[in-house]
Amino acid sequence: MKHNTIIWIFIIIGIILTSGYFYFINKNQNQLISCPLDAKICPDGSAVGRIGAKCEFALCPGEQEGILVSTPKINEQIQSPLKIQGQAKGFWYFEAQFKAELYDSQNNLLGQAILNAQTDWTSENFVPFSGELIFKQPTTPNGILRFLSDNPSGLSQNQKIFELSVQFKPSFSQSQQVLLYYYNPGKDKDTNGNIKCSEDGLVAITKEIPITQTPIQDTIKLLLKGKENLTQQDIQNGITTEFPLPEFTLIQANLSNAENGGILTLKFNDPLNKTNGGACRVKILWAQIEKTAKQFAPVKIVKFLPESLFQP
Repeated sequence: MKHNTIIWIFIIIGIILTSGYFYFINKNQNQLISCPLDAKICPDGSAVGRIGAKCEFALCPGEQEGILVSTPKINEQIQSPLKIQGQAKGFWYFEAQFKAELYDSQNNLLGQAILNAQTDWTSENFVPFSGELIFKQPTTPNGILRFLSDNPSGLSQNQKIFELSVQFKPSFSQSQQVLLYYYNPGKDKDTNGNIKCSEDGLVAITKEIPITQTPIQDTIKLLLKGKENLTQQDIQNGITTEFPLPEFTLIQANLSNAENGGILTLKFNDPLNKTNGGACRVKILWAQIEKTAKQFAPVKIVKFLPESLFQP
């Protein structure tokens, strides 16, 4: 009888201990999931919830790769020029830059842009970046915005890639925006007030041109029309140009090696030698054309023919 009593005592103690254990576990689990927030807001405005029983949130899009894009948002309707903003960890940059490329759903490259760090890029933390991407008219309603870390090593294992799906705004006007670079001498002075004759004085004017198969050539031709592209407000703001030059015309624009450091060769006709003159003057005329041409992503180098053009 005494033996049975001892057994029952152990059974009761076991039940009490087991119940206490499960009570303790449940209590702690409840404490763990009693989080102050049910979701966190990502830089693109999307929300991600908690994962598991702890106060841990899922990763925002791109966070695992070390990049957080705030503009554009996933599947946002975009148009050219496209403003790009976000944050990326320091290993995405080299010399404070990395690249973005835009493709349609058939993997055709529409344009690319250099994204620049807005603060010190030599950091293990997220560093803000921004840039602007001008792209040609897409032929599909959807596309991919691809971010590529700057990878001077050339090693595939060091290449960081993040992709963002986008949609293209329907084009009713069948036109695209381009930039024409003119000159403001007031923005091109040294500390003594002297004109530097440099690119610092170039100012972009936004214009729309019809969508064609020759956007670079069309844009350069529009630039050469000169002052007719300037508004009265532009002129009052000090923006000027010597274009148009009498009988100076663009004959041909040829882009070679577009996929790897594109070389744009522009052939002109200048029967009256109007591109020649003082060193400061020809430098600005040259810079206007070169800067306007380089807004197009594939163009890295601009050459002029005949070589006798723009000689001081």
